[in-house]
Amino acid sequence: MTDANTTTTAAADWHAWQESWDRQQEWYMPDREERFRVMLDMVEALVGTSPRVLDLACGTGSITARLLARFPDATSTGVDLDPALLAIAEGTFAGDDRVSFVTADLKDPAWAAALPYDSYDAVLTATALHWLHKEPLADLYGHIAGLVRDGGVFMNADHMIDDSTPRINAAERALRHARMDQAKRDGALDWAQWWQLAAADPVLAGPTARRYEIYGEHADGDMPPVAWHADVLRDKGFGEVRPVWCSPSDTLLLALK
Repeated sequence: MTDANTTTTAAADWHAWQESWDRQQEWYMPDREERFRVMLDMVEALVGTSPRVLDLACGTGSITARLLARFPDATSTGVDLDPALLAIAEGTFAGDDRVSFVTADLKDPAWAAALPYDSYDAVLTATALHWLHKEPLADLYGHIAGLVRDGGVFMNADHMIDDSTPRINAAERALRHARMDQAKRDGALDWAQWWQLAAADPVLAGPTARRYEIYGEHADGDMPPVAWHADVLRDKGFGEVRPVWCSPSDTLLLALK
Protein backbone atom coordinates (compact mmCIF):
# COMPACT_ATOMS: atom_id res chain seq x y z
CA MET A 1 0.00 0.00 0.00
CA THR A 2 1.37 3.39 -0.93
CA ASP A 3 2.05 5.86 1.85
CA ALA A 4 -0.25 8.93 1.80
CA ASN A 5 2.72 11.29 1.91
CA THR A 6 4.13 9.86 -1.32
CA THR A 7 0.94 9.72 -3.33
CA THR A 8 0.97 13.42 -4.06
CA THR A 9 4.48 13.21 -5.60
CA ALA A 10 3.68 10.24 -7.86
CA ALA A 11 2.66 10.78 -11.46
CA ALA A 12 -0.96 11.87 -11.50
CA ASP A 13 -3.06 14.43 -13.32
CA TRP A 14 -4.49 16.17 -10.29
CA HIS A 15 -6.34 18.72 -12.40
CA ALA A 16 -8.13 15.89 -14.20
CA TRP A 17 -9.11 14.30 -10.88
CA GLN A 18 -10.41 17.66 -9.63
CA GLU A 19 -12.46 18.09 -12.79
CA SER A 20 -13.78 14.56 -12.54
CA TRP A 21 -14.83 15.12 -8.91
CA ASP A 22 -16.59 18.36 -9.83
CA ARG A 23 -18.51 16.71 -12.68
CA GLN A 24 -19.57 13.84 -10.42
CA GLN A 25 -20.80 16.27 -7.76
CA GLU A 26 -22.63 18.35 -10.37
CA TRP A 27 -24.57 15.25 -11.40
CA TYR A 28 -26.19 15.44 -7.96
CA MET A 29 -26.23 19.25 -7.74
CA PRO A 30 -26.47 21.07 -11.11
CA ASP A 31 -26.57 24.40 -9.24
CA ARG A 32 -23.36 23.69 -7.30
CA GLU A 33 -21.43 26.61 -8.80
CA GLU A 34 -24.23 29.03 -7.95
CA ARG A 35 -24.03 28.16 -4.25
CA PHE A 36 -20.25 28.62 -4.34
CA ARG A 37 -20.70 32.03 -5.99
CA VAL A 38 -23.14 33.19 -3.32
CA MET A 39 -20.90 31.79 -0.59
CA LEU A 40 -17.97 33.86 -1.84
CA ASP A 41 -20.18 36.91 -2.33
CA MET A 42 -21.01 36.76 1.36
CA VAL A 43 -17.38 36.22 2.31
CA GLU A 44 -16.52 39.42 0.44
CA ALA A 45 -19.45 41.32 1.91
CA LEU A 46 -18.72 40.39 5.52
CA VAL A 47 -14.96 39.75 5.88
CA GLY A 48 -13.39 41.21 2.74
CA THR A 49 -11.19 39.94 -0.07
CA SER A 50 -8.15 38.65 1.86
CA PRO A 51 -9.76 36.33 4.42
CA ARG A 52 -8.22 33.56 6.45
CA VAL A 53 -10.53 30.62 5.67
CA LEU A 54 -11.06 27.21 7.17
CA ASP A 55 -12.30 24.85 4.44
CA LEU A 56 -14.13 22.36 6.64
CA ALA A 57 -14.47 18.77 5.40
CA CYS A 58 -12.62 20.11 2.37
CA GLY A 59 -12.56 16.99 0.23
CA THR A 60 -10.57 17.71 -2.93
CA GLY A 61 -10.45 21.43 -2.09
CA SER A 62 -13.39 22.58 -4.22
CA ILE A 63 -14.10 25.60 -2.02
CA THR A 64 -10.42 26.48 -1.71
CA ALA A 65 -9.96 26.44 -5.50
CA ARG A 66 -12.82 28.86 -6.03
CA LEU A 67 -11.77 31.01 -3.06
CA LEU A 68 -8.25 31.55 -4.38
CA ALA A 69 -9.39 32.09 -7.96
CA ARG A 70 -11.61 34.91 -6.79
CA PHE A 71 -9.49 36.23 -3.89
CA PRO A 72 -5.77 35.73 -4.63
CA ASP A 73 -4.81 37.26 -1.26
CA ALA A 74 -6.88 34.74 0.74
CA THR A 75 -5.39 31.86 2.68
CA SER A 76 -7.02 28.51 3.30
CA THR A 77 -6.66 25.64 5.75
CA GLY A 78 -8.36 22.50 4.51
CA VAL A 79 -9.32 19.85 7.05
CA ASP A 80 -10.63 16.37 6.22
CA LEU A 81 -10.19 12.73 7.15
CA ASP A 82 -10.54 11.12 3.71
CA PRO A 83 -7.06 10.02 2.52
CA ALA A 84 -8.02 9.83 -1.16
CA LEU A 85 -9.70 13.22 -1.40
CA LEU A 86 -6.88 14.80 0.61
CA ALA A 87 -4.34 13.25 -1.76
CA ILE A 88 -6.07 15.00 -4.67
CA ALA A 89 -6.23 18.27 -2.73
CA GLU A 90 -2.59 18.12 -1.69
CA GLY A 91 -1.51 17.30 -5.23
CA THR A 92 -3.61 20.10 -6.68
CA PHE A 93 -2.26 22.80 -4.36
CA ALA A 94 1.30 21.52 -3.96
CA GLY A 95 3.70 24.47 -3.74
CA ASP A 96 1.00 27.05 -2.99
CA ASP A 97 1.96 28.60 0.33
CA ARG A 98 -1.52 30.08 0.72
CA VAL A 99 -2.91 26.60 1.35
CA SER A 100 -2.34 24.00 4.05
CA PHE A 101 -4.11 20.76 4.88
CA VAL A 102 -4.82 18.99 8.15
CA THR A 103 -5.95 15.40 8.58
CA ALA A 104 -8.51 15.29 11.39
CA ASP A 105 -11.74 13.55 12.40
CA LEU A 106 -14.43 16.18 12.99
CA LYS A 107 -16.09 13.84 15.50
CA ASP A 108 -12.97 13.94 17.67
CA PRO A 109 -13.44 16.67 20.32
CA ALA A 110 -9.77 17.63 19.92
CA TRP A 111 -9.80 17.97 16.11
CA ALA A 112 -9.20 21.73 16.14
CA ALA A 113 -5.94 21.37 18.06
CA ALA A 114 -4.19 20.38 14.83
CA LEU A 115 -5.14 23.61 13.03
CA PRO A 116 -2.38 26.16 12.35
CA TYR A 117 -4.50 29.11 13.61
CA ASP A 118 -6.71 29.73 16.62
CA SER A 119 -9.24 31.80 14.70
CA TYR A 120 -10.56 32.32 11.19
CA ASP A 121 -12.43 35.04 9.33
CA ALA A 122 -14.63 32.43 7.68
CA VAL A 123 -15.34 28.74 8.11
CA LEU A 124 -16.87 27.30 4.94
CA THR A 125 -18.27 23.86 4.16
CA ALA A 126 -20.44 22.31 1.47
CA THR A 127 -22.25 19.00 1.06
CA ALA A 128 -20.38 17.30 3.88
CA LEU A 129 -21.90 17.72 7.33
CA HIS A 130 -25.03 15.69 6.50
CA TRP A 131 -22.76 12.71 7.15
CA LEU A 132 -23.04 13.54 10.87
CA HIS A 133 -25.94 12.79 13.20
CA LYS A 134 -27.50 15.64 15.16
CA GLU A 135 -25.59 15.25 18.42
CA PRO A 136 -22.06 15.26 16.95
CA LEU A 137 -23.11 17.98 14.50
CA ALA A 138 -24.30 20.20 17.37
CA ASP A 139 -20.99 19.58 19.15
CA LEU A 140 -19.12 20.48 15.97
CA TYR A 141 -21.07 23.73 15.68
CA GLY A 142 -19.84 24.61 19.15
CA HIS A 143 -16.22 24.07 18.11
CA ILE A 144 -16.77 26.13 14.97
CA ALA A 145 -18.20 29.00 17.03
CA GLY A 146 -14.96 29.00 18.99
CA LEU A 147 -12.88 29.24 15.82
CA VAL A 148 -14.75 32.06 14.08
CA ARG A 149 -13.54 35.51 15.14
CA ASP A 150 -16.00 38.17 16.24
CA GLY A 151 -17.52 39.55 13.06
CA GLY A 152 -16.54 36.43 11.16
CA VAL A 153 -18.83 33.97 9.41
CA PHE A 154 -19.66 30.30 9.17
CA MET A 155 -21.44 29.01 6.06
CA ASN A 156 -22.82 25.54 5.49
CA ALA A 157 -24.26 24.58 2.09
CA ASP A 158 -25.95 21.22 2.48
CA HIS A 159 -29.06 19.08 2.27
CA MET A 160 -31.55 20.44 4.80
CA ILE A 161 -34.86 18.65 4.48
CA ASP A 162 -38.19 20.16 5.56
CA ASP A 163 -40.36 17.19 6.54
CA SER A 164 -43.44 19.43 6.84
CA THR A 165 -43.76 19.55 3.02
CA PRO A 166 -43.84 15.89 1.91
CA ARG A 167 -45.68 16.45 -1.38
CA ILE A 168 -43.35 19.24 -2.44
CA ASN A 169 -40.35 17.14 -1.43
CA ALA A 170 -41.58 14.12 -3.41
CA ALA A 171 -42.32 16.14 -6.54
CA GLU A 172 -38.96 17.90 -6.46
CA ARG A 173 -37.11 14.64 -5.88
CA ALA A 174 -38.91 12.89 -8.75
CA LEU A 175 -38.02 15.64 -11.23
CA ARG A 176 -34.42 15.87 -10.00
CA HIS A 177 -33.90 12.12 -10.26
CA ALA A 178 -35.46 11.98 -13.73
CA ARG A 179 -32.92 14.56 -14.87
CA MET A 180 -30.11 12.68 -13.12
CA ASP A 181 -31.14 9.46 -14.85
CA GLN A 182 -30.98 11.20 -18.23
CA ALA A 183 -27.57 12.69 -17.43
CA LYS A 184 -26.32 9.24 -16.45
CA ARG A 185 -27.55 7.81 -19.75
CA ASP A 186 -25.53 10.58 -21.38
CA GLY A 187 -22.39 9.41 -19.57
CA ALA A 188 -22.33 11.12 -16.16
CA LEU A 189 -20.54 9.27 -13.35
CA ASP A 190 -22.25 8.69 -10.03
CA TRP A 191 -20.58 8.44 -6.61
CA ALA A 192 -19.97 4.67 -6.75
CA GLN A 193 -18.57 4.75 -10.27
CA TRP A 194 -16.21 7.61 -9.41
CA TRP A 195 -14.82 5.68 -6.46
CA GLN A 196 -14.39 2.59 -8.62
CA LEU A 197 -12.16 4.64 -10.92
CA ALA A 198 -10.19 5.98 -7.95
CA ALA A 199 -9.69 2.44 -6.61
CA ALA A 200 -8.31 1.35 -9.98
CA ASP A 201 -5.86 4.25 -10.27
CA PRO A 202 -2.30 3.29 -9.25
CA VAL A 203 -1.80 6.55 -7.35
CA LEU A 204 -5.16 6.65 -5.57
CA ALA A 205 -5.67 2.93 -4.95
CA GLY A 206 -3.96 2.93 -1.55
CA PRO A 207 -5.64 6.07 -0.19
CA THR A 208 -9.00 4.86 -1.52
CA ALA A 209 -8.64 1.54 0.29
CA ARG A 210 -7.89 3.43 3.51
CA ARG A 211 -10.91 5.71 3.09
CA TYR A 212 -13.18 2.65 2.86
CA GLU A 213 -11.61 1.33 6.05
CA ILE A 214 -12.60 4.62 7.71
CA TYR A 215 -16.04 5.26 6.25
CA GLY A 216 -17.33 2.05 4.69
CA GLU A 217 -19.51 2.49 1.63
CA HIS A 218 -21.21 5.67 2.83
CA ALA A 219 -21.93 7.34 6.14
CA ASP A 220 -25.57 7.79 7.12
CA GLY A 221 -26.12 11.00 9.03
CA ASP A 222 -29.07 13.33 9.59
CA MET A 223 -30.54 16.06 7.39
CA PRO A 224 -32.53 18.25 9.79
CA PRO A 225 -34.38 21.34 8.54
CA VAL A 226 -32.92 24.83 8.35
CA ALA A 227 -34.62 25.87 11.61
CA TRP A 228 -32.77 23.19 13.56
CA HIS A 229 -29.38 24.31 12.25
CA ALA A 230 -30.20 27.97 12.91
CA ASP A 231 -31.36 27.31 16.48
CA VAL A 232 -28.26 25.29 17.32
CA LEU A 233 -25.89 27.86 15.81
CA ARG A 234 -27.50 30.66 17.81
CA ASP A 235 -27.31 28.53 20.94
CA LYS A 236 -23.59 27.95 20.30
CA GLY A 237 -22.82 31.67 20.12
CA PHE A 238 -23.61 33.08 16.68
CA GLY A 239 -25.51 36.37 16.73
CA GLU A 240 -27.32 36.22 13.39
CA VAL A 241 -28.24 33.16 11.33
CA ARG A 242 -30.27 32.87 8.13
CA PRO A 243 -30.28 31.29 4.67
CA VAL A 244 -28.62 33.35 1.94
CA TRP A 245 -29.36 30.90 -0.90
CA CYS A 246 -31.54 27.87 -1.37
CA SER A 247 -32.72 25.39 -3.97
CA PRO A 248 -35.71 23.07 -3.57
CA SER A 249 -33.48 20.55 -1.76
CA ASP A 250 -30.44 22.44 -0.41
CA THR A 251 -29.70 25.53 1.63
CA LEU A 252 -26.69 27.80 2.14
CA LEU A 253 -26.97 28.88 5.76
CA LEU A 254 -24.89 31.82 7.01
CA ALA A 255 -24.07 32.39 10.69
CA LEU A 256 -22.44 35.68 11.73
CA LYS A 257 -20.43 35.77 14.96
